[in-house]
Amino acid sequence: MKDSNFKMVLILCAVAAVAAFILSLVNMVTKEKIAEAYRQEFLRGLTAVLPEYDNEPDKTILEVKGKKVYVAKNDNKTVAYAIKSTSPKGYGGDVVVLVGVKPDGRINGIEILRHAETPGLGNNITKESWQKSFDNLTVKDDIAVKKDGGIIDQFSGATISPRAVCEAVDKGLKFITENVLERKN
Repeated sequence: MKDSNFKMVLILCAVAAVAAFILSLVNMVTKEKIAEAYRQEFLRGLTAVLPEYDNEPDKTILEVKGKKVYVAKNDNKTVAYAIKSTSPKGYGGDVVVLVGVKPDGRINGIEILRHAETPGLGNNITKESWQKSFDNLTVKDDIAVKKDGGIIDQFSGATISPRAVCEAVDKGLKFITENVLERKN
């Protein structure tokens, strides 16, 4: 009896070791491809929120208070900054927004990088027409949904998701304004 239990444990350990080895090989083979795919997706987001640039803003980074600020340049002149900003207040969890800010403090554009909002309702935050309502806003504008006294439209039956986006955009814009733009002046 003890001998058969020992054999089963030994076989189970051998199978687990082989499976772990195979998984590590798969990870080694796919790690760089996954990283490059993520970079390409992030670059598409940067392209959406930044004006025309000729550098690699995902590699031209300012580290400010532990946060990464991506710098877009054209002809060696800074044309905008971008920052990832997160709100934990989405209906389905975190909403991660990429916010592009011009050197004069106006929003150039926003892009939703990640969310888990309800399809057909809360995920309307990904519609370009709604995202355009943030263009050219500054820290002086009330970046909040109209229901909360702000200037951004919410969707019928879905206020939580737009509220989360507004919070993330406002946090990102304020961070760049206070820690990058004001520091340079």
